[in-house]
Formats: sequence, structure tokens, C-alpha cells
Amino acid sequence: MHTYYAAYAAVFAALYAAHYVGDHWVQTNDQALAKGGPGWTGRLACARHVASMTITKVICLTLTAGITGIPLVPWHAAAGLALDAASHYWADRRSTLARLAARTGKSGYYALGAPRPGHDDNVTTGTGAFHLDQAFHIACLWAAVLIIAAP
Repeated sequence: MHTYYAAYAAVFAALYAAHYVGDHWVQTNDQALAKGGPGWTGRLACARHVASMTITKVICLTLTAGITGIPLVPWHAAAGLALDAASHYWADRRSTLARLAARTGKSGYYALGAPRPGHDDNVTTGTGAFHLDQAFHIACLWAAVLIIAAP
């Protein structure tokens, strides 16, 4: 059981770091601006973002496993990364996460810091929507790591 804890910690650290790199450095400006948009343009932008993020996570996970010697079960890694990718796509389409926020009584927090309609007056990315987005992603990442690190 001790080995599982070490594997979990290493996998979580690798994927948490990869999440932030993928979400903020690897994601292109076009993907960030279009991924929540309507129609196929938005869907494809979101899919490209999720694909590049998943590749970033695969690289970090592979390097971590190779360096630390943590044994990974390939189908566990595939299942965990698939769960992470699907949940990331779902949240990053934006309207889905906004509806979840509304259903859980978080609409006010979700809108916190957002620009006024018709104005570009938000001087920070530290909005309620951003924080709820990241919290959702990290919660799903936690679940994915439970699958990936399982013996």
C-alpha cells in the first residue's frame, strides 16, 4: 500500500504541473478565445486545446514514471487521461460550467470579475469563472490520478 501512496503523489504532482503548463502555456491564444464559442469553430478549438493538454500530460507522466521508476498500468493511464480529457473539454466549452455554477447556487461567484456586457473592462483574469474552472479541473484530475496510480 505504501507504494500506491508514492505513485499517487508523483502522478498527481506530474499531472498538476502539466495541467497548468497545458492550460496556460501550451494553449494557444486562438484556442483560449474560441473554445467556448458556438458551433464547430468553438468545438474544434476546444478539442485542439484538450489534445495539446493531454499530450503535455502524457509527456510529464512518462518522464515522471521513467525517472522515479513508478510502475504504471497502461490501460489505467489511458482511462485516467481519457476521463481527464473528457471532463476538461466539458468544462472548457464554458456554457456547461456556467450551467453547473447556476445549478449549485454559484452564479454570482461565476460572474465575479467578468466584464460588463458590451465592455472590455476586466483588467484581471482572476474571475470567479476562472477559479471555478480550475477547481473543477483539479477535482477531475484528482479522480483521474486515482485511476492512473492504481496498482
